[in-house]
Amino acid sequence: FSYLHTNCFEITVELSCDKFPHASELPAEWENNRESLLLYMEQVHRGIKGVVRDAETGRGIPDAIISVDGINHDVRTGR
Repeated sequence: FSYLHTNCFEITVELSCDKFPHASELPAEWENNRESLLLYMEQVHRGIKGVVRDAETGRGIPDAIISVDGINHDVRTGR
């Protein structure tokens, strides 16, 4: 919902079937998932990012629509 309607991408990461693992299990969970989590976090640097500005004034353009060919999800700029 958030991604489609507000362009806010949210995730929930669940590492095991146990909702509340005991503290003694946490080091093993970290070791089992560390590399995957770090690689996932690196993905924040992929894609298109920046500011949409007016060519004459240099001011940001609020509510501009950004479309990418082949991706069926337009994004709007904020204020």
